[in-house]
Amino acid sequence: MLGTQLTVLRDDTPTGLADALDLVTGLDDALVRGLARVGADDAAALAALAGALATTPLGDRLAEAAAKVTAGSVAEEHLLALAGARCALLGAAHDALLGQLDAALGRTRAPWAPGPVEAAGDGSPARAGARAWLHEVAVTGWAGLDHELVAAAAAPVEAALAEPHLRRLAVLLDGLAAELRACVPVATMAQPPVRRWADLWARGVLLAQDAAAAAVPTAVEEVSGRLLVLGVDVHEHDTAVQAQLHAILEPADGGPPRLVRSAVGAVKVETIVGPALWRLLDAHPVLLAALAERRSVTVTGLPLRGADLIWHDERVRPGEPADPFATARVLLPAAVATASAPLERHPVGIAEPVLVEGYTVRDDDGTTTFALDGQSIDVAVDRLPSCGPLTSELVAASSACLGLLRWDDGRWLLQPLAVRATVKRRPVDVHTGDWAGGVTDPKIAKAEAKAGDAVAVLRERAGRLLRR
Repeated sequence: MLGTQLTVLRDDTPTGLADALDLVTGLDDALVRGLARVGADDAAALAALAGALATTPLGDRLAEAAAKVTAGSVAEEHLLALAGARCALLGAAHDALLGQLDAALGRTRAPWAPGPVEAAGDGSPARAGARAWLHEVAVTGWAGLDHELVAAAAAPVEAALAEPHLRRLAVLLDGLAAELRACVPVATMAQPPVRRWADLWARGVLLAQDAAAAAVPTAVEEVSGRLLVLGVDVHEHDTAVQAQLHAILEPADGGPPRLVRSAVGAVKVETIVGPALWRLLDAHPVLLAALAERRSVTVTGLPLRGADLIWHDERVRPGEPADPFATARVLLPAAVATASAPLERHPVGIAEPVLVEGYTVRDDDGTTTFALDGQSIDVAVDRLPSCGPLTSELVAASSACLGLLRWDDGRWLLQPLAVRATVKRRPVDVHTGDWAGGVTDPKIAKAEAKAGDAVAVLRERAGRLLRR
């Protein structure tokens, strides 16, 4: 797979992509300095943003927001317009890049199917608290943050955690506050992650709206069939962990195979790292067994929203052993992908499974590269999770790779999920989820046992506190 497609991805940059990202960068720079006192450069950036979207449905509201913010009057509705415009631009960039990728891979993608419109609910105090904190952060700017303002996120996070339907907002705010807390004073940082923080801020503003509860969701269907695992992408953060399964669904009704993903997650503390992360997800034994034992999963009536399977343990059962490399080789070329829902469209969210074989590995000044048919692609070895056995050394010794194509910082990257490598003259397959059922490396297992089970200790202490 890939080969000459890399030439298309590298050389055929979507028209207008650079201009759209420049507009986003202008708003992001304004958020660094804060919207309380908008200077000439920031005013020009806001005006350019409003001008670029003047003919869209956001045009009038965005023009008003840019004018009011420049004049020093920053209301919540103005921040909503700015966040919406930023998300719209990045959504357009996402669509252009994904269209380029689909054309290069010959991948079929089903359109997004909207679900029913729900009635707007009453105002939520938790959402109001989140909006107020995000408003203060934007007005102050990243460079002006202090520990008192960052600590003020605790109240809206606690309120949002108390409402199950606001967990996504709560985790987002908690994660953003944790990062800011570790970086204050931001003004002394050489290169603060401006784009990332602005991404989180804008997404938080949208999720914190009362209308978000009534937004048009993706249509939900129930599916049954055989789920064949390709790999797992583990997202680690100091306060949360998520395992996102990438797989191919063979529908029981005989329809075409479908590319799907399913995610389970848990909140955590920063001291829980490495293989111990899997213990936080032990409420999902079938999923962990499928990863560790490389088995298929039989699903019955599992909800599917777009490309996302909503995991329910009572609706899944372990299947037969299934080699992910064989699955990718046979089914991946014909598998149908699904378009992302509107609020999920962002270049950083592009993660398309691919199989690459017959390449040579190069190391150019610390950058790992796969060379294939005279073309090359950088490999994101820095995204390998700490909870699995897959290492950069194994990637360097590999001859086949199952991974995710991503777009980051103006280039396409390949993130390995599994490799076929030669170790001590023997071929081995190593996957990021191999330790989901427990560490299989004796040395690592011994070190884990010596360090103790941090998850068990913390659960026991939490149980004692709850019993008081």
